[in-house]
Amino acid sequence: MTNNKFRLIPLLSASGKVQMAIDAWLLEQHRLGLHPPTLRFYTWSPAAISLGYHQRRWPDFWENLSWENSRLDLVRRPTGGRAVLHQGDLTYAIITSGITGSRIQVYQKLCEFLIAGWRSLGVNLHYGTTGRGYIHNPNCFATATGADLLLENGSKLIGSAQVYRDGAILQHGSMRLQPDRSLFSQVFPETPPPMINLSVNQQGESLIETVMQALISAAETCFNTQLVMHPLTDLEWQSIQA
Repeated sequence: MTNNKFRLIPLLSASGKVQMAIDAWLLEQHRLGLHPPTLRFYTWSPAAISLGYHQRRWPDFWENLSWENSRLDLVRRPTGGRAVLHQGDLTYAIITSGITGSRIQVYQKLCEFLIAGWRSLGVNLHYGTTGRGYIHNPNCFATATGADLLLENGSKLIGSAQVYRDGAILQHGSMRLQPDRSLFSQVFPETPPPMINLSVNQQGESLIETVMQALISAAETCFNTQLVMHPLTDLEWQSIQA
């Protein structure tokens, strides 16, 4: 994963169904050797709950929740893990190949740019230590495994998940920037809402932009690569939607 140019797709806001279709399409194109390694950032509109690929149980009331006068989408991810609430968060996705090691080693290799980028903003992160017991909890952010990144107060800032296809890897994850505590409590009533204190002075879009720029710079260093901005083309959109 060195010396390749990565494609950087500009920030995109879209429904969860569209975002998951893009990630799945990028993975398949990379698996076929038709697309370079890629990094992208996106937000979910409307707000959504994403379910892990193998997750088969979740509360019935999730089907009827709303946020800002729009019903929360319930979307299936191509990756594993538990449910994630996507509101006030920024999602990253990285599609690449050629990384060796155990699954946790691959997670940590791909998370290097997240740790370095957030450190440049004055936020120190560390890996979680929870074992396999997390599979019994429907809420991804209720536990923290070695694939997850925690703030110094123990709150999970970034939860990530992976899927492999013939050596190609999709890893994507949610960064909780400005979560609404009341909505979180509605979705996960048995889990205390997160105590997120980022000590980054921006808000809203400027916070997203600040975080993205820090992570893009860190990715170029950690992956020894050049990120080349290239929006999705009309032809690519047609392929994704097909």
